[in-house]
Amino acid sequence: MITDNRKISSLRVAYGEALAELGKENPDIVVLDCDLSKSTQTIIFKNACPERFFNMGIAEQDAVSTAAGFASAGKIPFISTFAIFASGRAWEQVRNSIAYPKFNVKVVGTHGGLTVGEDGASHQALEDICLMRVMPNMTVIAPADSIEVRAAVKFAAEYKGPVYLRIPRPNLPELHDEAEYKFDMKAHILREGKDLTIASYGETVIECLKCAEMLEQKGISAEVINVSTIKPLDEKTILQSAQKTGVVMTVENHSIIGGLGGAVCELLSETLPIPVKRIGVRDQFGQSGKDTELMAKYGLIAEKFIDEAIKLVEFKNK
Repeated sequence: MITDNRKISSLRVAYGEALAELGKENPDIVVLDCDLSKSTQTIIFKNACPERFFNMGIAEQDAVSTAAGFASAGKIPFISTFAIFASGRAWEQVRNSIAYPKFNVKVVGTHGGLTVGEDGASHQALEDICLMRVMPNMTVIAPADSIEVRAAVKFAAEYKGPVYLRIPRPNLPELHDEAEYKFDMKAHILREGKDLTIASYGETVIECLKCAEMLEQKGISAEVINVSTIKPLDEKTILQSAQKTGVVMTVENHSIIGGLGGAVCELLSETLPIPVKRIGVRDQFGQSGKDTELMAKYGLIAEKFIDEAIKLVEFKNK
């Protein structure tokens, strides 16, 4: 199985460590957190560079506006909070104070999706990718493992312009080779196939790879793409894969409305009209529960969506 002998690591710790490393190298990097530094792991940066860490309290709108001020003075601010607060409570400030003037601010939303777990629907951001990708000038990134997190943080620090970086709560298997991987805003094919394209990001990428292994046993060859940059979408890679396989499935820990599924459907409907199946939360809120149980309940594990993949291939072959 894909998970065999793979190191399991925390994406949030990788984020905090990457920030601290960059902070030591670049005195212009500042970090703002909204009283959640132990959860977001920006505490690692705080311990390394205390003079450039600012706890803004439970005041996300103020934190975003302050980050915009830092950017206007030439600093590179990273603002961290839960994804639901970054995309929801502070959306107007992100839009008008960061995206509109194209300020060099990095908004990092941790604890996205159902895997926030027991905190329940009020804290489970199922709309954040949609809310952030609709904004002009905003780049939207959702890494799949700790190695990709480190590379994406470094990329964001060097990139000039607004970035939304979504980091999951759970510890996940490492899918990339740290010595070789370089973040480049491209979609990466993790497994080649010819019968079906499966596109995903974040913590559901591993489930898609598991599904591809299960499909192989049934004689179906699935291509798995890690679309960690949802905006700008790597249209070339997705279109080439879709042309080869003829059907596409998207899988995401997010609403099926406005997320990766929406982005792929927008692309294909204008360019290459083929069948698409969106796997995600279907226009409903989450609920309190263990993250693994919630992912199963809402159909976001390989064992739950493999049947949809088979139906999609059968539909194509009729």
